[in-house]
Amino acid sequence: MSGSSPHLFERAQRLIPGGVNSPVRAFRSVGAMPLFIREGRGARIVDVEGRSYIDYVMSWGPLIVGHAHPTVVEAVLSAVERGTSYGAPTEMEIEMAGMIAEAIPSMEMVRMVSSGTEAAMSAIRLARAFTGRDKILKFEGCYHGHADSLLVKAGSGLATLGIPGSPGVPSRLAELTITVPFNDPTALETAFAAHGDELACVIVEAVPANMGVVLPEPGFLQNLRRRTSERGILLIVDEVITGFRLTYGGYQDVAGIRPDLTCLGKIIGGGLPVGAFGGRRDIMEMLAPQGPVYQAGTLSGNPVAMAAGIATLKILKASSSGYRDLEQKTAALCGEMEGQCRHLGIPVRVTRIGSMFTAFFTDGKVTDFHSALASDTQRFAGFFRRMLQEGIYLAPSQFEAAFVSLVHSDQDLARTAEACRVSLSHLAKGSAGD
Repeated sequence: MSGSSPHLFERAQRLIPGGVNSPVRAFRSVGAMPLFIREGRGARIVDVEGRSYIDYVMSWGPLIVGHAHPTVVEAVLSAVERGTSYGAPTEMEIEMAGMIAEAIPSMEMVRMVSSGTEAAMSAIRLARAFTGRDKILKFEGCYHGHADSLLVKAGSGLATLGIPGSPGVPSRLAELTITVPFNDPTALETAFAAHGDELACVIVEAVPANMGVVLPEPGFLQNLRRRTSERGILLIVDEVITGFRLTYGGYQDVAGIRPDLTCLGKIIGGGLPVGAFGGRRDIMEMLAPQGPVYQAGTLSGNPVAMAAGIATLKILKASSSGYRDLEQKTAALCGEMEGQCRHLGIPVRVTRIGSMFTAFFTDGKVTDFHSALASDTQRFAGFFRRMLQEGIYLAPSQFEAAFVSLVHSDQDLARTAEACRVSLSHLAKGSAGD
């Protein structure tokens, strides 16, 4: 009834720029045609031709309890039956804010928004107002959404498409954004020496996942917290991906840091559009209508998204072994992949934390954006295409994360490991994707 993926893509390109509504979905960097998806159930998605794939994109992270989880679906249907949007407060917004504040103590007050981009740009506006300073500092390869100030060396889709920045961002605005390499304390000190008194905030992904998963070096985040506090610079930790993904709460608690502001998204919407930012009460009270910093949104705290997010968080909180199981599943899968690559002589570095990972096709340690870019993207493209043939759906970019969910079964993981073996064998023979 709907046609094939190639047919739909042809139609889409006449109506939608590039045929997709988010650039990485176009599959350009992997030399393939995008799949159009009909449905998802558990750990699998099904395309319009009826082919089933084990999914490790999971809507780019939020579906930690799987596609169409019955409890989440029931909550959404119940909410929809009462109306899809009111443009007025609901009790569910208070419940969600309370769950977040309880799980992430640094978020004393919370403002709901509709996307991670909106959360990050609003947090930065608030930081500028609170400090009276204009400049911000971010790290190369960290992606915080597509607000103008944040598209400088932003990794992810920009790296996938080979775009160094973005036209349309005024140079005078870009000059207010200072960038330094991730995991480089020396570069950070140099930037602080030159711009410290002008910096409103430093924004950082708790664990970068938009240049692929890159782990913070021991002490890096803790030093960042200490140095920003000393200079009166607000620390914004972006946990849009890591929030409730690695633990019930934020990675900041694992790292032992308390940021001034935190950005959330993904899982707190249970697969529906959502974002949130929050932090110190004295900072958050500057937001309108209590304070002078304006931020608003018709769909902020949307009741359907709140219902999905609350249901998801309740499942996670009630699962005594959930995060431990995710850790074990993901570690086993990554170990299989690394072992197969070693056996075949294929250089790879699999970086993993909890249930998120990236296989970088490089023999060097990946610690920042520069070392991530040293990966063999053509080799990754061949691996991606062959895995797709084997029924495994990975992110169509070397510079993204893969996500394991609670519903990926032992059989799913075993099938994925076998698909890796076949795909890597073809890759070693130089025929991947054929």
